[in-house]
Amino acid sequence: MIEHLREVSGEKIEPGRHCIGVGVGAMVFDADGRVFMARRGGGARNESGTWEFPGGEVNFGERLEDAIRRELREEYGIEITVSGCLGAFDHILPDERQHWVAVTFLARHTAGSPDIREPEKCSAIGWFDLNAMPEPLSQITIENAARYRNR
Repeated sequence: MIEHLREVSGEKIEPGRHCIGVGVGAMVFDADGRVFMARRGGGARNESGTWEFPGGEVNFGERLEDAIRRELREEYGIEITVSGCLGAFDHILPDERQHWVAVTFLARHTAGSPDIREPEKCSAIGWFDLNAMPEPLSQITIENAARYRNR
């Protein structure tokens, strides 16, 4: 569908800006109960400089759980096991003129030592206690943490 729109209009259709984008994220916990977080780099699509529970865009035809596993493998070299779904969230960024629907999963780290594989999109990573997360946090991460604490 989007490829057809690109052909008709002659301009690039960008999910999140020209149509609602679908994203996935995950609260990934290690054996000590810490959560994996990443700071969005200068080349990030939005909210540059904020800390987040990482994720990314869902590709056409890709299942949500497959998308989050792929994103964490590609961007950080880690493997996860999804243990549940925290929920679906409206991720609307009026100042950046973006609209996303984001599904956040709960997961556990199962393999790989995390490293930054896309430095233009990510400037720092780490494992953090939920009560001592770095700041500033992205909008969706604030909402995810609140939902997790209230469940």
